Amino acid sequence: MERADVRAASTTHIRAGYKLQVRDLLNLLLIASDNAAARVLARVSTLGAKGFIDRMNTKALELGLTSTSYADPAGLLAANVSSAHDLAKLITHVSADERIASIMRKPTYSFQAGRRTVEVHSTNQLVMRGDVDVQAGKTGFTRSAGYCLATLLKLPQERGR
Repeated sequence: MERADVRAASTTHIRAGYKLQVRDLLNLLLIASDNAAARVLARVSTLGAKGFIDRMNTKALELGLTSTSYADPAGLLAANVSSAHDLAKLITHVSADERIASIMRKPTYSFQAGRRTVEVHSTNQLVMRGDVDVQAGKTGFTRSAGYCLATLLKLPQERGR
């Protein structure tokens, strides 16, 4: 972890100098909405941070997300844009990928940072409550957008109809 990864991250549970596994970073990103984890994943990717963002935009186009454009991996810059329709398509797509969706359904996650155990909790209150069947979901917050939630739920089937 580098200082630049955690600088001005609105949400992070990691500190400069931590040595984490990619699985820890993915869990931090998708469960705790950890912005620094997103930056680290982009920076350490084989594409580098800029190439990672370019790949995010290419993937958005491949998925038909025509109103979506990414400017940074954490989604904090005002230049990141999307639509409710695109986010619905995206969350439906990721719900089919069990590697990602299984992380999004976890209420908590813990990891070792040196001798310290760090435990994080989902920012998705539907996951934390556990009374609905969340297939996949992601929260977010920016000043301009406010609190956001994209979640795919499996509704119980009604009997007797």
